[in-house]
Amino acid sequence: MLDISVVTTLYRSASYIPEFYTRIKKSLEKLGLTYEIIFVNDGSPDNSLEVAVEIQQKDNSVKVIDLSQNFGHHKAILTGLSHTSGELVFLIDCDLEEEPENLETFHKEWLKNEGKFDVIYGVQQEREGTFYRRIAGDLFYKFFNMISDEKIPKNPCTIRLMTKRYVNSLLEFKDQNVFLAAMYEKVGYNQKPYVIKKTYKGSSSYNLFRKVALMIDGITSFSSKPLLIIMVSGFSISILSLIYAFILIFRKIIFQSIIGGWTSVMVSIWLMSGLIIFSLGIVGVYISKIFNETKDRPITVIRKIYK
Repeated sequence: MLDISVVTTLYRSASYIPEFYTRIKKSLEKLGLTYEIIFVNDGSPDNSLEVAVEIQQKDNSVKVIDLSQNFGHHKAILTGLSHTSGELVFLIDCDLEEEPENLETFHKEWLKNEGKFDVIYGVQQEREGTFYRRIAGDLFYKFFNMISDEKIPKNPCTIRLMTKRYVNSLLEFKDQNVFLAAMYEKVGYNQKPYVIKKTYKGSSSYNLFRKVALMIDGITSFSSKPLLIIMVSGFSISILSLIYAFILIFRKIIFQSIIGGWTSVMVSIWLMSGLIIFSLGIVGVYISKIFNETKDRPITVIRKIYK
C-alpha cells in the first residue's frame, strides 16, 4: 500500500494543472512518501483532460479518471476517493487557491498528534472574496446550522488530510444527493480544523443558482425540520383562523356587525395560497429525494481511467 494518495478534481482547470502538479509532486518528494496523484476530470469543457493525460503519460504515479459528463464537484470528489490506495488521502482543489505546500503542514500536524486525528481539514479565518461572497457564505452556514440536524464548521475548505479508514467509512454513504460538508461531519471520527490562507481567484464555478441548489440539497438531505415547520405553521394558522372565526361570531351576535373588506379577503386568499404552494414545494423536494434514492444509480459514470 502507498503512503499517501492525492486527489483533485478538474473543471476549467487546464491553466492550473501544470503548476499544481509540479508543486504537489515537490512536496510529496520532500516528505519522502510513496504516493499517487489522482486527477478526476468532471466533464471539463476545456482541455483539462488532455493536459492531465499528457502528465500521466510521463509519470506512472499519476492516474486520470475521466467522467462521462459533469456530475458536480462533490460527486467527482467521492469518485476520486473511491480509487485511492494510500494509507493517507490528501484532498485539495487544483486551482491553487489552496496552496499545494499545505500538504507538508498538514502531514506534520498529523504526525505531531501521533495519529490521534483521522482528519485534519482546512478552514478560513475570514472568508476571502467580494462583500457579497463573504456575506452569502456567512448566511449559508448560519442558516444551515440553525435548521439542520448536522452542524458543519464555518468556512470549511476542500483541503483535508484523511486516514484510509475514515475515507472507507465516508464511502459507505450511498447518498444520491451529495452534500460533502455535512457528510464529513456525519462520518464522525476525531477531526481537527486547521486555519489556512486561501487566495480567491476572482471567479467561481458555483453561481447563485448552484449555491441555492446546494443549500437545498444539504438541508433536505440532513434535516426534516422544514416539514416540521410546515406542520407547526399549518397548526398555528388553523388556531388563529379559529380564534378569528369566534371573534366574527361574537361581533355578529353582540353588535350585529361583521368586519367587511374585499381587500383583506383577497390578501388572505393570496397569503394562504402562497403558503400552501410553498409547503407543497417543500414536500415535493423530499418526495423527489426519496424517488432518487430508490433508483440506486451510480453517482458518476467513468468513461476511462488513464494509469
